[in-house]
Amino acid sequence: MAEDKIVFSLFIKFEINVRINDGMKRKNRCAELDIEHFYRESGQGEPLILLHGNGENCEYFKGQIEEFSRFFHVYAIDTRGHGRTPRGYELFTIRQFAEDLLGFMDKHQIDKANLLGFSDGGNIAMVFAIHYPERVDSLILNGANLNAKGVKWTVQLPIELGYRIAKIFSGKSEAAKQNTEMLGLMVNDPNVEVEELSRITARTLVIAGTKDMIKDEHTRLIAEHIPKSRLALVKGDHFIASKNPDEFNRVVLEFLQEKRK
Repeated sequence: MAEDKIVFSLFIKFEINVRINDGMKRKNRCAELDIEHFYRESGQGEPLILLHGNGENCEYFKGQIEEFSRFFHVYAIDTRGHGRTPRGYELFTIRQFAEDLLGFMDKHQIDKANLLGFSDGGNIAMVFAIHYPERVDSLILNGANLNAKGVKWTVQLPIELGYRIAKIFSGKSEAAKQNTEMLGLMVNDPNVEVEELSRITARTLVIAGTKDMIKDEHTRLIAEHIPKSRLALVKGDHFIASKNPDEFNRVVLEFLQEKRK
C-alpha cells in the first residue's frame, strides 16, 4: 500500500510538471519564433489584423488601413518571407504562417482579434481560426480556398507549370528556390477538409469578387460549412480590396460593426 502511495504521488508530481511545462511552452511560444514580423500599426480599440496574399506585403491594404483604423486598432503584417519579414528557417507553409500569427499575437499581448485575410492571407486566417477558435473574435475570408481545386483552371494551370519548372532549378538557383516555395503555397496548401470548417466558432464574412479567380461554387461551399457565416460578393475580380476599396470597406465595416449594436 505504501509503495502504491509513493508511485501515485510521483505520478501526480510528474503530471503537474508536464502540464506546467506545457503551459509555459504555449505561453512563451512567441519567444520561439525565428522571425521578427514587420508590420504597420494604426488606430485604437479592438485589434484587427490584416493578412495579405501570396508574394505581396502589408501595403496591399493601403486602401483599408486608414479607414479601418478609425474604428479599430489595425495591425497589417508582412508574412514570413514576404515584404520586410525575413524567411527564417521554419517550414514555408500556410500552417506555419498560422503558428507565426499566434506568436505575433502572444508577443503583442493580443488575446483575441478580428482577422481579415486576403487570398493566402485568407487561408492563414482560416487555418488559424480552425486551430485557435478562442483567439478569433470576427473572421473575414477574402478570396480564400480550401485547396488548389478551388481555383479556376485558367489561373491554376500556369501556377502549376511555373512551380514544376522552378522546382527543377531550385537546387541550382536561390531565386528559383524562393519561387518554388512561393508557388508551392498555391499548389500544395492549404488542403483544409470541408469538415474542419465546423470548428470555426467566430462570426465569419466570406467575401469574394463577382469575377474572382476562386470558383464561385467553392466560395459558396466555404460559406455554407462555417457555422456562423455569411457570403458577400463585391463587383470585381480577385483583388477587390485594392481595385474597389470603397465597396469592399463598406461591406467589411458593416459586418464588423454589427456586433457593437
